[in-house]
Amino acid sequence: MAIKPKDMAKMIDHTILNANATVEEVKEKCDEAKEYDFASVCVNPAFVPMAARLLKDTSVKVCTVVGFPLGANAQEVKAFETKKAISEGAQEIDMVANIGAIKSGAFDIVYNDIKAVVDSTNIAGVTKDIITKVIIETSYLTDEEIVKVCKIAKDAKAEFVKTSTGFGAGGANVEDVSLMRKTVGRSIGVKASGGIGNFDDALDMLDAGANRIGASRGVDIVTGKRREENEDEEEDY
Repeated sequence: MAIKPKDMAKMIDHTILNANATVEEVKEKCDEAKEYDFASVCVNPAFVPMAARLLKDTSVKVCTVVGFPLGANAQEVKAFETKKAISEGAQEIDMVANIGAIKSGAFDIVYNDIKAVVDSTNIAGVTKDIITKVIIETSYLTDEEIVKVCKIAKDAKAEFVKTSTGFGAGGANVEDVSLMRKTVGRSIGVKASGGIGNFDDALDMLDAGANRIGASRGVDIVTGKRREENEDEEEDY
């Protein structure tokens, strides 16, 4: 893929989801997102109102997480989280699928869980082009399970499937991203997230079929930092 680092900006969700993130750190992420014109800033739900204020009148969207990071919340709770986040200014919802249900083969539960969140993005008078991304936590799944849950997310009318929370057993890899893209085709998006800390990593994911990248190091990606420059560093998801 012939793409320059700066051309990736609108494919990046600039992310700060660590438990000890401070107000000042979230503000810094929002300032960076405005400077580099990222697709979104992804924050924990408590920071949605602040991020919405900071990003008002910009092209950068506010993204937040639902059922994060385990996906084990009741679907009614996920639906409530979604509605509240949207009412406070969120424009993109990254929900964690019910991983235990996936591993149990309880795919009706998986579908209803995702559908409850997708349906909750339709709030009369508030909703405008809300995007739902379904985190399937690929590191816990077999290839067969990845295929099955990707099809379910597509059937439930989610706009994206996403690899990882960053808090599971592993992050994104090209094999899983490629399988996800092959499964969903081109009708919905694929977001790679987890351990992507430089331009080379991001490029690998785009080549594999991703069209959105979740990373706390979005600035490193769009300024062209290479893999060898941060191979000894840990990625914050």
